[in-house]
Amino acid sequence: QVHLVESGGGLVQPGGSLRLSCAASGFTFSSYPMSWYRQAPGKEREVVAGITNTGGSTNYADSVKGRFTISRDNAKKTVYLQMNSLKPEDTAVYYCRSGTWPPRWGQGTQVTVSS
Repeated sequence: QVHLVESGGGLVQPGGSLRLSCAASGFTFSSYPMSWYRQAPGKEREVVAGITNTGGSTNYADSVKGRFTISRDNAKKTVYLQMNSLKPEDTAVYYCRSGTWPPRWGQGTQVTVSS
């Protein structure tokens, strides 16, 4: 069965960086697109970035373009989210989601941007 485990979250000051990882198992990782979402307190979950199965194409929410980079390593069955120039409004629980049907979610990792 599909299993996703996020890691790499934490507390960072504004302007800082974090790299999130999502380790996948239970499906043919290289065959499916992957995406990152986030959910801030009191807000709906929103998509942050997506990547095709080969990594050849990516897309981003306008709010993170130019600051975040999604990537994947199919040999390691892992998708990453490099987050630079972090802002307080990036504070949220970050989730990875598989492009399988039905889609599956990890448990999330907390990112807090605060001075």
